[in-house]
Amino acid sequence: MKYTQELCPIIKKEQLNKTTFSFTVASESAVRNMKPGQFANILVEGKTLRRPISVCGFSREEGRIRFVFEVRGEGTAIMSRMKEGENMDILAPLGNGFDIAPDEKAVFVGGGIGVPPLLGASAPYGANATVLLGFRNRDAAILADDFRANGADVRIATDDGSLGHHGFVTELLARRLLEAPCDAVYTCGPKPMLRLTAAEAEKRGIRCMVSLEERMGCGVGACLVCACKTRTPDGGEKYLHVCKNGPVFDSREVIWE
Repeated sequence: MKYTQELCPIIKKEQLNKTTFSFTVASESAVRNMKPGQFANILVEGKTLRRPISVCGFSREEGRIRFVFEVRGEGTAIMSRMKEGENMDILAPLGNGFDIAPDEKAVFVGGGIGVPPLLGASAPYGANATVLLGFRNRDAAILADDFRANGADVRIATDDGSLGHHGFVTELLARRLLEAPCDAVYTCGPKPMLRLTAAEAEKRGIRCMVSLEERMGCGVGACLVCACKTRTPDGGEKYLHVCKNGPVFDSREVIWE
């Protein structure tokens, strides 16, 4: 895992809804080895531990990285108040990302704040991507227009029916997998959604890559906080670390508990 520490100036800040922010930063070094699905550990003023934030998208040519995050505690609240022109102290790229194959037909399933890392992963697919997004309600929905701008077929589910399908995003997945061939499923979001998404793909023999969300300390595999139980090729079990061995895993590796 090759990562760097870099001070990255914020060149664009947007508020997507009441609690969700988008920051685009300029990067000279971290962006060079980045791949979709990786994350950064961001230093927040007044806090000892960095905050792990998924990479929403990046451009090596332009030297830019985009982060989309939700305010969930004091650290992300402080980060949300940063302004354009200020420097973000980032450690990146961290973790193992998605192995993508843009010539294939792929379905991307995102739930809540698990949606952002799928934007960069799905972008190279263009019209070969079907993107299924699940949110609590209309007000929580983010990035749908960004996915559409990349050429993807975007479908939305909300828990209360205020936007799109009234129900679970995994219901949209089951419907889509009956419609047309699919080579791979990529997913990020709450663990119950990941488990159901993996089950839908696996019973049809479709490759499924899941991006796990876990609490992290160091972000580089030293503190052992983010351990998850996985299945070995010989049928045994072992613990891996989401920050170092993931966050992306083959769904067949994960033992869902």
